[in-house]
Amino acid sequence: MHFGILGTGRITRRLVADLQSTPSVRVAAIASRDAARATWSGSQYGIANTFEGYQALLDSDLIDAVYIALPPSIHAQWAIAAAQAGKHILCEKPLATSLEEAKSIDAAAKIAGVRWLDATAWRHHPRTTAMHSMVAEGQLGQLRHISAAVSFFEPFQDNDHRRDAVLGGGCLLDLGWYAAGSAIAVAGPARRVFANTLLRDGAVFRLSAMLWFDHDVTATISCGYDTATRKWMEWAGDRASIICDDFTRPWADRLPRIWIHDRAGTVVSHQFSGSQERAMIEALVDGRDLQSFHQQALRTQATLDALIHSANSQQVESVLCE
Repeated sequence: MHFGILGTGRITRRLVADLQSTPSVRVAAIASRDAARATWSGSQYGIANTFEGYQALLDSDLIDAVYIALPPSIHAQWAIAAAQAGKHILCEKPLATSLEEAKSIDAAAKIAGVRWLDATAWRHHPRTTAMHSMVAEGQLGQLRHISAAVSFFEPFQDNDHRRDAVLGGGCLLDLGWYAAGSAIAVAGPARRVFANTLLRDGAVFRLSAMLWFDHDVTATISCGYDTATRKWMEWAGDRASIICDDFTRPWADRLPRIWIHDRAGTVVSHQFSGSQERAMIEALVDGRDLQSFHQQALRTQATLDALIHSANSQQVESVLCE
């Protein structure tokens, strides 16, 4: 699959390397609004073909798919344009800024007959597959509560869109996508939420929230840009819990791991290998079981909508998705 890259920002460099190291993929082109920026990025990443303007890349026969690394406020615009151009879509998280936009992307892809996937790599790691198997096998007993915390202390560069609410910035759409998604992945769709936020220049800088699911399952999530690095979650049942301290992206200096804590105090650790990014890319290329990932993305988007409504109203809000 020949990929074109829409955007030349900070996030681009990391995933371009993952795309280039995936055997079934070639990165064929990159586009920026600025021709000089596109040329410079192409030379940095070893990409031969560069384009001024995103539509010019979409119109090219050089590519089969796009990786969208743009501010969230224009994800829907360019994902829909990519679908209409017949290109498969790998879109940075969040998929969009609202459930309405996310559903529009899904609809456009279905009409065009192209594949789409949100770039939420942890969902594709062999570790995550193993965790789901442990839950399905009853190792946790009855699921009761999920906890998740994702934060990075002011991880900004100049002109970072995450500071600008108009561009879809703020930690809710960014880190909240992981935190809420970690609960939805194991508990299914959230039904109700209550959220509290701290704003800075109109963007959500910290969020704490409670989520309610079917079967009396609950979750607490925290995310923010004013707290030390955290990327952990716990899935807790009445028999045992699974704890992961780096679920969004494994620590660079150690193998991905989890711990199982049972109610008697016994702790068992497990280690895993494999690249979650390459597994994600291969899922899009192969087109295997994408529907479950689509469902997860739409449920997450609906939950983030409800969380911001709750923060604004200071009331419990229902999640409207299915």
